[in-house]
Amino acid sequence: MAKEESVMVNGARGEVLLTIDGVELVIAATMGGLAAVSTRLDCKSFQDLFMRLSGVEAAAVLAGIELLTIKGDRLAAIQKLKLKHFKDCAAAFNAALAHHFDDGDEGNVEAVVDATK
Repeated sequence: MAKEESVMVNGARGEVLLTIDGVELVIAATMGGLAAVSTRLDCKSFQDLFMRLSGVEAAAVLAGIELLTIKGDRLAAIQKLKLKHFKDCAAAFNAALAHHFDDGDEGNVEAVVDATK
């Protein structure tokens, strides 16, 4: 089986390809999607949301796939989801979240990403 990866689909919009056991999804960290994930997970801050998505917490991975998918069969992907896919999910979530920091005012994204490792 080929290694599953996350790849930028449309970098200008922060879209990332995530393949879960042959099911291709396009995810994006839209503000509406992030708000929905944050609400579902009862996050108290953006840092809490970021840590939970990138830390591959089971509830966060499921919420991220369901609420951040903008194209593809999210339910089929969730049905095929296994622990082995969590690393790829975290990479895709990180890539989609990083889009919000790529407008010239990057801040210290690397420090936040390093803190999640």
